[in-house]
Amino acid sequence: MNRMRLFLAGVGGQGTLTATNLLSLTALDHDIDVCSGEIHGMAQRGGIVESTLLLGGYVSPRITSGEADVLLGFEPLETLRALHYLRPGGLIVGNLEPTYPVGVSTGQEIYPDLDFIQKRCRDCSTRSFFLPCKSLGAEAGTTRAANIVLLGALSARPESPFGLDDLKESVRRHLPEKIKAVNLKALELGRGALESAAP
Repeated sequence: MNRMRLFLAGVGGQGTLTATNLLSLTALDHDIDVCSGEIHGMAQRGGIVESTLLLGGYVSPRITSGEADVLLGFEPLETLRALHYLRPGGLIVGNLEPTYPVGVSTGQEIYPDLDFIQKRCRDCSTRSFFLPCKSLGAEAGTTRAANIVLLGALSARPESPFGLDDLKESVRRHLPEKIKAVNLKALELGRGALESAAP
């Protein structure tokens, strides 16, 4: 496969690092050289979490501005904040449903308009897609599967390093038995939703 750099942005409690780990394991299962790292992470729920995944022979997990081929946004505001990492014309696949920071919940801060976030992303790339990942996760069985919905959506794009069957095999192989069925369904729902949004 060609070399690829993915930047993943979200907040604590969304499973951003779980998704990064699952993609890393998928790469290893396919004998693809992988390098991943956590750039910034807050232990408490709601703190910023950013991670990187570099495929195809990179020796450092670092991604600088304008280098990411793919931006996976687990939270809309964090997708906006991470836009500068995306290379011109790169792929954006993001969750459209916010996890509001404490400041917004208490009325001390204002969350950006979702239409504004999507427009900014589309100004950076025409290959920009947003889905209601939490709602789709709930349809699969739990909103906690929103991260896997996003991976399923990615698999629908020709730029994706892994297909749906690859990710399903990783879920079967690497996730605990009690959550396999939900996450397999989440993959399917994510892929189907993106295919419907971008036929």
